[in-house]
Amino acid sequence: MTERLIDTAEVQALLDKLSGADTVSGDPRLKAIVRRVVGDLFATIEEFDISDDEFWQALNYAAAGAPEFGLWAAGLGVERFLDIRADARDAAAGVVGGTPRTIEGPLYVAGAPVEQGYARLDDGADKGEPLFMHGQVRDVNGKALAGAKVEVWHANTLGNYSYFDKTQSDFNLRRTIITDADGRYAFRSIVPSGYACPPGGSTEGILKHLGRHGHRPAHIHFFASADDHRHLTTQINIDGDPYLRDDFAYATREDLIPAVNHREGGEPAEKYGLEGRYADIEFDFVMQPTTVEAEEEASHRARAAA
Repeated sequence: MTERLIDTAEVQALLDKLSGADTVSGDPRLKAIVRRVVGDLFATIEEFDISDDEFWQALNYAAAGAPEFGLWAAGLGVERFLDIRADARDAAAGVVGGTPRTIEGPLYVAGAPVEQGYARLDDGADKGEPLFMHGQVRDVNGKALAGAKVEVWHANTLGNYSYFDKTQSDFNLRRTIITDADGRYAFRSIVPSGYACPPGGSTEGILKHLGRHGHRPAHIHFFASADDHRHLTTQINIDGDPYLRDDFAYATREDLIPAVNHREGGEPAEKYGLEGRYADIEFDFVMQPTTVEAEEEASHRARAAA
């Protein structure tokens, strides 16, 4: 049987050199990772007989598409894989309960205004259906977590996010809410719309070549955090959206599809000035305890800050 090129002494020596595996200096873990990643790339080039032109076209495409790498991570399933891996670690460790995690996506912006207990997210410019969302933050034993932080952000009815969409006011549809003495939070906003990845962009291009669409169902993002508890990154989906279970970013989870009740009047309408028909969503966040300080924080991916 003909020896694979990747297995030859020449290529293996090249991998040792390019990864620094043949030196004592440097980070051993990083060396091993680089050797594996580049070695897998070499093996892929060999197995699929990738031409020079195909390789450079791919590299040029990736370089031009760098501003959308956050969407690539979602659309190519990398963020979902990280969640699957974290879920598997929890299962192996016997960690059960708590609100399911799901992907963050690339559209969080740090520095949103902080409100106590209740916030209005929208600036009134978008005439979408009013939304009242509310619930409680508690631990896995049912204890209310007063002073927990609920960060929320979502798109408008055109599927656009403030900061990235310069037609919206600063921090429109973005707030940080500190839970009250009973661990409760509430906000008024508008029902968001789903959206597609940027037309003509690199993510759309990849997905088209894979025979896939680039649509996301309507959803609302959350960070939830509390002292001595794991940071939670999650989002809820708006039930009834046509892409609810066909999300290009694979973020939909059954426990993250709360009921949407359409109402008129009632205490929320009187208290928060909701006129006419509005959507009502109740959703509780259940937090896992931790004794590891690093688990109380979000991952260290690059994020926008206004």
